[in-house]
Amino acid sequence: MTDERDLETLLDLDGFIIEQVHGCWVKFEVRLTPKTITVPHGIRYSLTLHNQHGERIMGFDNAHAVKIKNKSKYQGRKTYDHRHRHSKDEGIPYDFVDAHQLIKDFWLEVDKILSKLEEDQ
Repeated sequence: MTDERDLETLLDLDGFIIEQVHGCWVKFEVRLTPKTITVPHGIRYSLTLHNQHGERIMGFDNAHAVKIKNKSKYQGRKTYDHRHRHSKDEGIPYDFVDAHQLIKDFWLEVDKILSKLEEDQ
């Protein structure tokens, strides 16, 4: 169950765009929504990292269903929670635990990608 303070923190991030290194930036879109089978926690979210050209290079969201790798069907997965590893992938399932874990997982991925960019320069 999502702790109320963590949920409020996540909701407060809605609309924020935060500049990062190398011209990258992160964007938060978060809102409450009725609980459904596909969104059982009642939170619609899109947490994304963009490059200097505005292209999404990584993100966590629950806007659509994703196929399980090497499977032609959605394999009974009911929730829409997933993450995108780069701009062109269709997403891989993400196990949403709570708002705190979502924020933590997102920033860990952002840090990994930005560290990699640092190494490549």
